[in-house]
Amino acid sequence: MARDEHDAGPNSRFTDDLIGLDPDDPEARAFAAHLDRMERSGPKFTIESSLAGVADFAESTNRIGGVRRHFAWLVVTLILLGVLFGAWETLRMALTWLGG
Repeated sequence: MARDEHDAGPNSRFTDDLIGLDPDDPEARAFAAHLDRMERSGPKFTIESSLAGVADFAESTNRIGGVRRHFAWLVVTLILLGVLFGAWETLRMALTWLGG
């Protein structure tokens, strides 16, 4: 069943999909939040959706532990190093071009 954004209140998931589960149970609420994230759709080519994807990645990284958390930290570090290297090379090429 498709869900509209106007009926996506905190308890609507328990009346539609999770009938019989206790809405006050923290595990049931976490599962409902997981289902909401899984069903989220929208354009993936905008800056806002890219930032939302990064936020989802950060939130999921905070929920995991052990080797997965270290691997996620490594991925983020490598991405940041790549961005810094790209910015440095762009700046260096621009200064070389301006200098002569």
